[in-house]
Amino acid sequence: MSGQARPRVIAAFVALSAVVFATAALAHNIGGTDAAFVAATRGPDPVPFLYLGAKHMVTGYDHLLFLVGVIFFLFRMRDIVLYVSLFSLGHSITLLTGVYFQIRVDPHLVDAVIGLSVAWKALENLGGFRTLFGVQPDPRAAVFGFGLIHGFGLATKLQALNLNPDGLLVNLLAFNVGVEIGQGLALVVILAAMVLWRRTRTFEPMAQGVNVLLMLAGFVLAGHQIAGYVLDGAVT
Repeated sequence: MSGQARPRVIAAFVALSAVVFATAALAHNIGGTDAAFVAATRGPDPVPFLYLGAKHMVTGYDHLLFLVGVIFFLFRMRDIVLYVSLFSLGHSITLLTGVYFQIRVDPHLVDAVIGLSVAWKALENLGGFRTLFGVQPDPRAAVFGFGLIHGFGLATKLQALNLNPDGLLVNLLAFNVGVEIGQGLALVVILAAMVLWRRTRTFEPMAQGVNVLLMLAGFVLAGHQIAGYVLDGAVT
């Protein structure tokens, strides 16, 4: 990393840390009027659930940070489509089955693993696995596997609400479609920003530093959730 790029990376880390610490407690839960609407829903109501799914993904900074890591060094559209499809398939499976079949996992632990997935992808982008362990895990399998974990993270947000079993499958499917729409919209913005950045002379000298920031952000998110798990256990 060049001497000129290093101060900008440090400043970016400070800003990113502030954002993560300020927003981690919210964890993009479904709350307020959205939660009240879900609790009052009786029967199939796909359009509002479509909106809720899209809104939840667009505000899901942990999911979006993982996507940034996934596409960071993907330059061909077919590779982007492949990896994003694997991620979508993974989180769709566990979102739908987790809620519909009431498969419950601790939300703090799931969100901690989601934070670690961000750190994993950044470390992979840095070539850390080959350097430290002499092996390179299959990135496609990792993206699909973490997609399953991210889906459980989405499921825990819905399980925390008073979901009515009447029309549940239709509403779940609509929510999942909304998640995919929100992910697609966010991905367009992320890709546009990445394409513009790659055309500048700052990309190559700063790419390594930005992935270090991603890794640190993942550890911060994971640490916050582990602390929440320990403190909740101490209270109960």
